[in-house]
Amino acid sequence: MMKKTLAVLLGVVTIGAAVGTITELKSYADGVKLQIAGQETETEDTSAEAAKKGFSTVSTAELVEASSSLSYSGVADIAEAAMPSIVAITNKSVQEVRSYFRGQTFQYESESCGSGIIIGENETELLVCTNNHVVEDANELTVSFIDENSCEAQIKGTDPANDLAVIAVKLEDIDKDTLDQIKIAQVGDSDEMRVGEQVVAIGNALGYGQSVTTGIVSAKDRTIDMSDGSSYEELIQTDAAINPGNSGGALLNMNGEVIGINSAKASSAGVEGMGYAIPVSKALPILENLMTKETRSQVDDSEAAYLGINGEGVTSEVIQLYNVPAGVYVTAVGEDTPAEDAGLQRGDIITAFDDVAVTNMQELANRLKYYKGGETVEMTIQTAPNGAYEEKTIKVTLGLKSDYQRQ
Repeated sequence: MMKKTLAVLLGVVTIGAAVGTITELKSYADGVKLQIAGQETETEDTSAEAAKKGFSTVSTAELVEASSSLSYSGVADIAEAAMPSIVAITNKSVQEVRSYFRGQTFQYESESCGSGIIIGENETELLVCTNNHVVEDANELTVSFIDENSCEAQIKGTDPANDLAVIAVKLEDIDKDTLDQIKIAQVGDSDEMRVGEQVVAIGNALGYGQSVTTGIVSAKDRTIDMSDGSSYEELIQTDAAINPGNSGGALLNMNGEVIGINSAKASSAGVEGMGYAIPVSKALPILENLMTKETRSQVDDSEAAYLGINGEGVTSEVIQLYNVPAGVYVTAVGEDTPAEDAGLQRGDIITAFDDVAVTNMQELANRLKYYKGGETVEMTIQTAPNGAYEEKTIKVTLGLKSDYQRQ
């Protein structure tokens, strides 16, 4: 089937963006639990009545079966049931602007808003999924729950290539009253949705707080090209209103189940009602992986990590014309740097840093902000010693940025 391609802008363009989804409910060896809201931890009862009791670990199949038995009379019931699972996210970051009159760079604090979905918990954290573009460059992240109480959040894991992220809130920071009101969202099967099916979108539109819009599934399996040159595939197209701040919010079917993560909208003169969501079935395995990552926050400048390369993102045109892998093309490697010590060479392409895909230098720089000098991480690269690219994994011990700045 031929895929349609559109140029669109991220839903966070003016005020912020967000994402949310629900993931497979099962127990992981490292203690992460993805749970269904409203089931007793120590029971295997998956009935709708048991769904009022507490949290429990179940399989995706059990979750879908249980949630499909729920009955809602309309959009108002769906919204009321889903709101406790949706959060507002505020991202405070520092942006740099260059003055062309004086040739200097100035910094200013920026604040953006988005949405997220409560997807699970482990022994110490409540886990929320959202879009990567909602949380990137964050110096400070705040999550606001349905009762308007707010808590600080930290980055759990990000996947820029798929615009997904998971953030964590310490359970000890959440008031008991808030814990009693929030719940983990119900997950649906986006593979089963049909074009023309009615859907409901919930998110923090324009940063005003949670709001509800409704529409239909306009199309499936859409590919969109972003204004920054990146592209996303297999998206759900909907005419439910998706506005700045909605990014990361939930797209729900009429059973009240999350089937998509709102992430983008078409934004140009004459365009109306073209929003896009990441199908939950596609997002699940990615979110599973992100939920097991070490929770990280940006490190202080005195401990900031240094790699020692110059590079640029491989454009989609180059990828298609020359069959070059997507990633960061290394244009130069500094002498006596961590990159050189690890064996990185000019012409190599970095495709992942610490198991997270990177497609341009900005994404790589953003990742480095969360690592301290002295840490050893794995990088996945593509190298072409004989003219054909081959994948290789290398280990690099990051340097201390302040040491190299003095040289």
